[in-house]
Amino acid sequence: MGKDSNKGKRGGFTFRFNMYWMYLIIFLILGGIYMYQQNEIEKQVNWTEFQKYVEAGGVKEITVFSNKREAEAVITDSLAQQLFHDNEFAPGKGIIPKIIAGIPSTETIDNAARQWHESGVFTGTIEYTRASDYSGMFWTIAPVLLLIFFWIFMFRRMSGGGAGPGGGGVFSVGKAKAQLFDKDSDKKVTFDDVAGLSEAKTEVAEIVQFLKDPNSYTNLGGRIPKGALLVGPPGTGKTLLAKAVAGEADVPFFSLSGSDFVEMFVGVGASRVRDLFRQAKEKAPCIVFIDEIDAVGRARGKNPNMGSNDERENTLNQLLTEMDGFGANSGVIILAATNRADILDKALMRAGRFDRQIYVELPELNDRKEIFNVHLKKIKIDESVDADLLARQTPGFSGADIANVCNEAALIAARHKKEVVQKEDFMNAVDRIIGGLEKRSKITTEEERRSIAVHEAGHATISWHLQYANPLVKVTIVPRGKALGAAWYLPEERQITTTQAMLDEICSTLGGRAAEELFLGRISTGAANDLERVTKQAYAMVVYYGMSQNLPNLSYYDSTGQDYGFTKPYGEERAALIDKEISQIIAEQYERAKEILNKYADGHKQLTDVLLSREVIYTDDVERIFGPRPWRSRTDEILSLNAPADENSAPADGCDKSADDNIVPPPVPEDANK
Repeated sequence: MGKDSNKGKRGGFTFRFNMYWMYLIIFLILGGIYMYQQNEIEKQVNWTEFQKYVEAGGVKEITVFSNKREAEAVITDSLAQQLFHDNEFAPGKGIIPKIIAGIPSTETIDNAARQWHESGVFTGTIEYTRASDYSGMFWTIAPVLLLIFFWIFMFRRMSGGGAGPGGGGVFSVGKAKAQLFDKDSDKKVTFDDVAGLSEAKTEVAEIVQFLKDPNSYTNLGGRIPKGALLVGPPGTGKTLLAKAVAGEADVPFFSLSGSDFVEMFVGVGASRVRDLFRQAKEKAPCIVFIDEIDAVGRARGKNPNMGSNDERENTLNQLLTEMDGFGANSGVIILAATNRADILDKALMRAGRFDRQIYVELPELNDRKEIFNVHLKKIKIDESVDADLLARQTPGFSGADIANVCNEAALIAARHKKEVVQKEDFMNAVDRIIGGLEKRSKITTEEERRSIAVHEAGHATISWHLQYANPLVKVTIVPRGKALGAAWYLPEERQITTTQAMLDEICSTLGGRAAEELFLGRISTGAANDLERVTKQAYAMVVYYGMSQNLPNLSYYDSTGQDYGFTKPYGEERAALIDKEISQIIAEQYERAKEILNKYADGHKQLTDVLLSREVIYTDDVERIFGPRPWRSRTDEILSLNAPADENSAPADGCDKSADDNIVPPPVPEDANK
C-alpha cells in the first residue's frame, strides 16, 4: 500500500530549474571552448610559403575551402617545431599543428597538386569543401550571448522571478512575509476549537461582530476598533484565539511574527510594514495578526546597543504611522500577541492603535476541564480517566502544557503495550513532565539515602501541620531529573496571598534543612534549591509586598520591567535594613520549623522509615501517622480519593518502574535535593 501511494506521488514529474545547473552549463561551455581552442594550433602563411612547405615534405593533408579561396594544411611535427615556439607546440601533446594560406583560385591549387603528386613531394589527400559562414560567428558571439543570458537570469533571480512561491531576491527583500489564510480555506479555526478562555472569547467575539456587521455600529456614530492586544503567558492560546476570530468572521487572516520585520538591511523593516498594510487594504475587511510584537514594538530610546542600530525603531515608527494612516472604518483590524506587554512602547499601546488589551490568563479549573475534554477526544481512553480530576491535578498548567500531558500519557501507554490510555498513564505523564524521568540507576550510598529520606520527611511533616501550606500529594527519594528526591504538593488556586500564608510556605520549605540538623546532627548541600526559593520569597515580602515589620507598606517593585538599571531606588542604609529583615524572617521560620519537628519527632521518624523501605509515601501514609489535617479542603478530598487503596499498594523496596503506577503527581514539585 505504501509503495502504491509513493508511485502515485511520483507519477507526474515536474521540472524545476536549479541555479547550480546554470553554473554547470556555463562551466561546460567555457570548458568546451577552451579545449577546442587548445586542441589545435594555427599559423597564417602566404601562398608562396605554403608551396615551399609542401614541396619540402612538411604537409600531411590539405583541405581547400572553395568559397573562401583558402587552403588549410596539417603539417608534420618537425615543420611545426620550426614554425612555432617551444611553449606553443611540443610533440606528443595531442595538439594538431596547421598552416592556413589564401589561394589565387581553385585551378591554381589543382595544377599545383598535380605537380606535387607527379614529383612525389606530396602523397596525402586533398579535400574540397565549403567553410561554414556561421561557425566563426558562433564562437565569436557565443561568449557574449552567454554573458547576456547569465545577467538576465541573475536579474530575474534578484527580482524574485525565479525564486518560486513565497521567495524573492534582493529586490523582494522589502516584501512582507505574512502567511495568508484566506476565508475560502478548508482549514478554519473557530471558537469551538478553542477550549476555555471564556472571558477572552467574550471580548474577541465583539470584534467578530464588527467585521460581520460593521454598519450596526457605524450607523450610531461608533468607530470600529483598529487593534486589540492579546497579553498573557506563553502557551495560553493567544495565536489560536486570533485564528478563531478570523475563522468566525470569515475574513482573510494575515499572520506573521514580529521578528519577520527585523532585517540586517537598513529600511527593510519599514518597507515590509508598508507592504503588509498595502496587502491588508486590498483584502479588507481582514485581520492582521502579529505574533510576539515585542520583537519590534520595544520601547524606543532604551536599546541595549546604546544607539548603535536604530533599525528596529525605524520599523516601529513605520508601524505606528500605518496604524494611524488607514481610515477608521477601513475594515482592517490588527491583532497582536505578546507575553511582555510591560516593555512595549507607550505610543503603540495608546487608544487609537491598540484600543483594547485582552488578557489571556492561565486557565482556571473549569477552563482546564474543557481543554482536557478537547484533547481527550483524540485519545483512546477508558472509564478510569476523569477530566475533572485531571483538571484539579494540574493548576497553573497552560493549554500547551495540558496538550503535552495528553500526548505524553498516550506515549507512556503505548510504551507499555496498552490498548487504551488509563488514569495512571496521565498521572505518570504529569509526574514526568514536572520532575523528569526517574533515575533508579543512579548510585547513592545508604548514608545519602537516609539523609534524603530525613530531608523529605521534614517537608511532609511540617506541611501537614501548617494551615496555609500546600497539601501534600507524594514524597519520593528516587532520583528524578536533577533532584535526588522531591516532594509534590497541590497548591490552592488563590488570587491573593496573606502574610501568614507566605510565612507558612517558607517554614515548610525550610523543613528539610531543619530535619537534617535536628535528626542527623549535620546539614548538607541538598537544601540548595530550598534556600534559593525561601530567600527569593522573603525578599519579595520585604521589597515588593511591604510585609516587613520595620519596613511596612513600601514596595520597590518596578512594573515597567526596567529593574532600575544600574542603580537602586534606596540607599545603603535601607539596603542593610532590607537584608536584616530578610535574614530575620528566614531565621524565625527556621526556628519555627525545628519546633514543629521536635513536637512531631516520632511521626517524622515513622515517615523516614517508610521512605527508606518503600522509597515513596502518599497522602494517606501521612494521614495514617499524624491523623487528618485540621484544615481539610476540597484539595485534600481529591488527594484522599486518589491515594493508594492500602499500604500494600505502595511499591516495596527495590521495586521496578511500574511501582509508580498509582502516583498522583501535582503540577508544582518542591525539589528538595536539587
